[in-house]
Amino acid sequence: MSPPKYQVKHLGKQSERAVDEFDLIPWKHGSITVSFECTEFTSLCPVTKQPDYAMLVIEYVPNKHIVETKSLKLYLQRFRDTAEFNEVLVATIAKAFYDQVKPHVVTVTGRFHHRGGISPTAVVTHGDHP
Repeated sequence: MSPPKYQVKHLGKQSERAVDEFDLIPWKHGSITVSFECTEFTSLCPVTKQPDYAMLVIEYVPNKHIVETKSLKLYLQRFRDTAEFNEVLVATIAKAFYDQVKPHVVTVTGRFHHRGGISPTAVVTHGDHP
C-alpha cells in the first residue's frame, strides 16, 4: 500500500503572502481532538484602525482531514489588515474552517486583549461531536 498523497502547497516552501485556503492531510486514524493556539493573532479595530491582539484557539475533531499548520498560520495572517469587530472575526474563521476542513465539530475561541478595561471573548462552534 502506497503512502497517501498530501495536498500541501506551502509546507517546506517560502511564503510571501497570506492564503485563503487550508492545506489538508488525509486522516484515517479514528477519533481525536486537535487544538491549535495562536498567541499572536492580530487584526484592526474597525473604528480606530488600531491593532487588536488576541489568543485564538481552534479546537476540532477531524473527519477525513487534518489541517497542515503552516497553511493555518498563513490563513490567520490574512486578518492582520482586516478592520472588523472581534466577534465577526471569530465567526468568519470558524465558518471557513468548518466549510473547508469539514470536521465533525470545530470551536474557535478568540480571547482579545483588553481595551478600556474590558477583555472580550468570543466563542463559535459548528458541527456536532461524533
